[in-house]
This record gives sequence, C-alpha cells and structure tokens, in this order.
Amino acid sequence: MDETTRTELEAAAFRRLRDHLAARGDVQNIDMMNLAGFCRNCLSRWYQEEANARGIEMSKEEGREAFYGMPYDDWRARNQTEASAEQKASFETEFARNVGSEAERG
Repeated sequence: MDETTRTELEAAAFRRLRDHLAARGDVQNIDMMNLAGFCRNCLSRWYQEEANARGIEMSKEEGREAFYGMPYDDWRARNQTEASAEQKASFETEFARNVGSEAERG
C-alpha cells in the first residue's frame, strides 16, 4: 500500500471514530479515560498538537471545536454529567499514568 493511501485510510478511520464518539454523548469522557487511557479531549489535544507541529496555529479551544463539532462548553452542557467520587478517583490515577507521563516526556 502506498503512503498516500495509508494516510487517507488512517484519516478516514479517525473521522469515523470522531463521528462515532459524537453520536455517543451518553459515553462520558471520564469513563473513556478510566477504561482506555484517552478521551475526546485527548483526541482534540492530539489534533491541535499535530496542527501546531505543522505550523498551523490552533488553540486548545479551536482543537476541541474541530473535534467536537461545536464549542466545548456547548457539548458539555448537552452531554456531560457529574462524575461520581469513584470515577474522579480513578481518573486521577489514569490521568497521571496516561497524560502526566506523556507531558513529562514532552
């Protein structure tokens, strides 16, 4: 498979993941982070970081809007529920393990 086709397939798979997650507002970011080690915010941050690495200026909020398809605060108001104490405790561990260690390598 040539590089262009591989890149196109990867981009299409990413868009399908983004669209799938957009349709699943019932799946909370905190649950994704606790179970998989990443969430929608991670994906939007990776998108922003890749844009910035290519000389495209993009803020955190612009990255989130590109991923969520709307301003992040609007998405949160529509979909986010209050996390339980157990979810929050698990999140602290997973965030440090997945995001904290990544930031330290940074």
